[in-house]
Parts: sequence; C-alpha cells; structure tokens
Amino acid sequence: MSNQDTEGSKCVEERPKWNNKAEYLLTCIGFAVGLGNVWRFPYLCQIYGGGAFLIPYFIALVFQGLPLLYLELAIGQRLRTGSIGVWNSISPYLGGVGIASLVVSFCVSLFYNTIVAWVLWYLFNSFQEPLPWSQCPLNINNTGFEEECVESTPVNYFWYRETLNISPNIETSGSLQWWLVVCLATAWCIVYICFIRGIETIGKAVYVTATFPYLVLTIFLVRALILPGATDGLKHLFTPKWDILLNPQVWLDAATQIFFSLSLAFGGLISFSSYNHQKNDCERDAIVVGVINSATSIYASIPIFAILGFKAHTNFVTCLNDNILALTNDFEISDMNITIDNYDQWFDYLNTTHTEKVSNLHLKTCNMQDFLDQSASGTGLAFIVFTEVVISMPASQVWAVLFFIMLFSLGLSSMFGNLEGVLSPIHDLKLIPEWIPRELFTAIICTVSFLVALIFTMGSGNYWLEIFNGYVGSVPLLIIAFFETIAVVYVYGIRRFSDDLEFMTGRRPNIFWKVCWLVISPLMLLVVLVAYVAVQIQTNPTYPAWNPKYEKFPNTEVQPYPDWVFAICVLLSSVPVMSIPMVAIYRLICRLAGRRSTSSSPELPNLYDNEGYIVDS
Repeated sequence: MSNQDTEGSKCVEERPKWNNKAEYLLTCIGFAVGLGNVWRFPYLCQIYGGGAFLIPYFIALVFQGLPLLYLELAIGQRLRTGSIGVWNSISPYLGGVGIASLVVSFCVSLFYNTIVAWVLWYLFNSFQEPLPWSQCPLNINNTGFEEECVESTPVNYFWYRETLNISPNIETSGSLQWWLVVCLATAWCIVYICFIRGIETIGKAVYVTATFPYLVLTIFLVRALILPGATDGLKHLFTPKWDILLNPQVWLDAATQIFFSLSLAFGGLISFSSYNHQKNDCERDAIVVGVINSATSIYASIPIFAILGFKAHTNFVTCLNDNILALTNDFEISDMNITIDNYDQWFDYLNTTHTEKVSNLHLKTCNMQDFLDQSASGTGLAFIVFTEVVISMPASQVWAVLFFIMLFSLGLSSMFGNLEGVLSPIHDLKLIPEWIPRELFTAIICTVSFLVALIFTMGSGNYWLEIFNGYVGSVPLLIIAFFETIAVVYVYGIRRFSDDLEFMTGRRPNIFWKVCWLVISPLMLLVVLVAYVAVQIQTNPTYPAWNPKYEKFPNTEVQPYPDWVFAICVLLSSVPVMSIPMVAIYRLICRLAGRRSTSSSPELPNLYDNEGYIVDS
C-alpha cells in the first residue's frame, strides 16, 4: 500500500492489492472465461445457424456486455469494497442488491464445483487402458454385458450409471454416491488451497488455470483440423442461415449468453477490481476482458466443431457401410461392387429395378447434415459427445486427459470469482469476529458449501443441478444487473460517475458509454427479462429423465416437474432477489421512525476528500 493511500483516513480500510496488472487481468479473464465458452456457445451456434448467431451475439456484446462490464469494474475500483459495500455506499436503500449477488454467487458455486467434481472423476478414469467408457461391463453373473449398456451405449452407460448412478426421476432421491462425494471433497479442498490467502494465492494460481486452457485448445485445434470430416464441421459452424434471425428466441439466447459468459452481476468482478489502485485504467481492462472472452468462445468452437464434424463423418460412414452390407448380402449380382463413393448410384439403380426388395431391407437414412445437426449442450457435450469421439482418436487416453484438465482449469478459475463474490462482501461488512482468521473463515465457507452440495451427489443430483443452473443463474442475474445500472446512472449520478472515471483513467467516458448506460443497456436488460419470463410462463417446465424402463429407451423420458419441485424452482428464481425490496423497505421504515444511521446517507456528502480519495463516512 502506498503512503498516499494510508494517510489519515483516505481509505475505508487497509485493502490488499494485486501484485501486478497481469494477475488481475488473468483473474478477471479466468472468471469470465468458463465452461460455458466451451460447451454452451458452440451449442447455440449449432442450433441457430452458425455464422448467423454471431450477429445478435456481437450486438449484445457491444451494447450490453461491455458497458455493464465497464460499469462493474469501475464502480468496484472507485469505491474499493465488495458488492454489498458498493451498493450500500451509493444508497442504503440499494444494499439488497449486494446481498442478492452474494446469495446467487453462493448458490452457483454449489453446483459449479459439482461439475468440477465430475470433471475430476472423468480425469481419474482417463488414465485407464482401455478407457472405461469405450466398452460395456459384464453383468453380475459374468454371463454377458450389462443390459442397460447394450441397449444404450458404453458412453451413456458410463455417464448415467457409472458416474451419476442416476435415478429414474427427480422424486426418487437415491443414495449418496461415494465416488462423487470424494471427488466433490477434493474439488473443494483444491479451491480452498488456492483461495487460502485471498488474492495473494489466487494471483499465483491463475497463471496456470487461466492460461492452460488456451494451450490445450491450441493442441486440439491442430489435431482436430486434420481429422476426417473436420471441414464439414467447420462449414456447419460458419455457414449462416439468415432466416433463423427472424426467430426472437435467437436474440434472447444471444443476449443471455453474452451476459452470463462475462459473469456479470455475481459480485466477483466488483470485488476483484476493488483491489486495484485508484488510477488504474478500468476502461481498457473492460475492453480487454470482454474481447478476450468472446474471442475465446469462437476459438474454442473451431476445434469443437471440427471434432463434431469428425463424429458426424464417422457416423455417416458407419451408416453407409451397414447399408452396403445389407445390400451386398441380399442381392446376388456378380459385378456388384458397392462402395461409399458409388453408393448413391447403386441405391438408385436397385431401388428402381427391385423397389419392393429394397424397401423390405429397411435401410437406414444416411444424411451428413442430419448427423451434423445432432446437437448436445452442457454436460452432454463434455461427458457424452466428446467422450464418444475420443474413443475413435489415436492415443485416446492422452486426448481425454488433456480435455478434462482443460475443463478443470476453466472450472477452477471461474470458482475463484464465485467464492470471491461470497467472501469479500462478508469481510467488508466486518461480520466476522476478529478472533476468527481469514483462513479459518474461508475453510468454514468451503465446508458448508461442500455439505450443502452433497444433494448433487445423490441419484437425483443431476436433476437438481439442472434446476439450480436454470433458475438461479438466469432471472436473478438479470434483475441484479438492471438494478446495478439504475443505481450507478440514476442514483449515484452519471455526472458523478463520469467525474470518477476521469479521476481514475484521466478521461471522461465518451458518448457511446453514456448512451449505453443511460438507455440502451437497462432497456435491453428489461426486454430480455420480460421476454425470458414470458417464454417460461408459456411453457410447462419439464426435464429429461434417464429411465431404463421407459418404452423408448435409450431416449430420455421427458417428464413434467412435480408441483412441489416447480415451487422450489420459483423460490430459487425469486428468493435471491427478495433482499432488494426487503432492504429498501427496512431502510425506509428506519428513516420514517427516525432511526436512520448517520453512516448511510444516500447523498454521500463525505464520500471523497479534496484529492478524490475515499474517506471514512
């Protein structure tokens, strides 16, 4: 800390600082660049016409993502406190916004680190020869293979049965799976070790967790581009389907993707920026983090689509070979030499001369585009699609290990931001007794999180994880971001905020930033929020259940949520943000009762001294 910062009462408290700018940027990039860049963005590109999806995506980045990112980094750096302290400083009526961010960060960290635990489980199993998801296991009597595996695939069996041991529906809880409990405990221990001394240890860990994924992605890029069918996958990615832009759902998903991808409204970015020096150029930081995040999504999509093209090519060739075998065995023609290259000609000829006979063979429909259109997102892309593809690749163990180490690094660096969004506000509010050291309190939070997250290691755990992901990580974040924008621009004041930016960066914000903050960003957030809620209201919430007794197994059985589960879904969407009106009402009651605290004035009369530094209120 400099002497200038510590003189008199120029700082609210003695805050730690980043050792250097690289650690700060890598931490922010690691928090923003997460698992969603590798599996959700490629999925959206696939179902929404490849290159066409990039248009609404970049519009959302420019007019929603970057302005909100700049706002969070700037306000955290200026007020130098966590999310609760920031909004309390701006107005006591807005203290609930910070509490909402804390609750969301805590809930998201629960299921996010469970995904990291799944990654660890697959990583441990990737060292086996052969890979355990490459073949079906024998049944209990060693008289044949497991029936469930034979009816589905070894990949599906390993995921749903060997990993999750999933129950047939969400109402059947099942027992704790000990291997997942061990992996979850390991994941939380690793997070704790990296977080034990706050930004001092995080800053060292991100040198690995934030950079290693790019090394692995580059290795995969080189390998994937030489796989058969890779060009088909890339054409599928970059060939736009313009008519799909008429679908409003495309614009809705693009807006939410860029919002969640940048990790806005979690409070972690505000906390990270609060450890900066007051004179740091936060505008440049926002642009760097935002551009790198989006560029990473595109960069990751190239090897992913090349691999999906390889998978589609393999399935297409297998399909044709099965048809060729059927035709060859059934037709006794001396000069018949059917190959993949001349299959279409032979099929047309035989279908014309022996129509009924060909029809009775029930040949498969082999269409390359259909195989390319077979999409999978989230856990399906990582734990089903990729694990199926890697079996067909030479040195499959090496590629499996690299892939899951990459996912582990992405998940771990994002967990730093989630946990920081919980710990920093609590420390800033001085809610921890002085006799409890920071290391011990961090251990308590990690232990509590581990115990609560045990629900995700049960037989129904995957169903609950999808609920948390879909309801905690959606509407609450949109509401929080909307109130953040309103708080800074209309309560704190755009003129005062512009003065702060000039003090920190040496220049006032240009007209683009001001228009976005004043009109475009809050309006886009409001439209996306209303549209999202409207879409959810019009549909009955369902979930895919893995049920071996389902008549169409191995297809998943689409089941509606029971009423009591749907009630929990509503609670998960509403409870995190209930603190916003509750705190405002409480403050108003205190004011009317004449018990308003002198340290919580919405006018901020003594927030800065003559030199622009924060003083004690």
